[in-house]
Amino acid sequence: MAKYLLLKHYRGDHEIAPGGLVPMDQWTPDEVEAHIAFMRQVADELKANGEFVDEQALSPEGTFVRYDGEGRPPVTDGPFAETKDLIAGWMVIDVDSQQRAYEAAARLSAAPGPGG
Repeated sequence: MAKYLLLKHYRGDHEIAPGGLVPMDQWTPDEVEAHIAFMRQVADELKANGEFVDEQALSPEGTFVRYDGEGRPPVTDGPFAETKDLIAGWMVIDVDSQQRAYEAAARLSAAPGPGG
């Protein structure tokens, strides 16, 4: 078995959603609840298969810091160069093959968003 890191990202403007997706803090409570329930369901399926290792959601607030060799780290407004690259969370799975990792990632990415 091999461990894979699945990154859950939020991309506000993406080819699958021309015109962009609204940020999650603008979703209705029912939309947020449906999204989280789906994520929990997928995690439970992976746990039942013995493939789940860990997961976390991440806060959209953050700062990117990188050592510049002079001891003065450059700082940006957020954890990523552009907000379109926001990592919303991660999941680690331990599966038998790369193909199985692709299958799990595809299942996880089917989580409902705004409007279902």
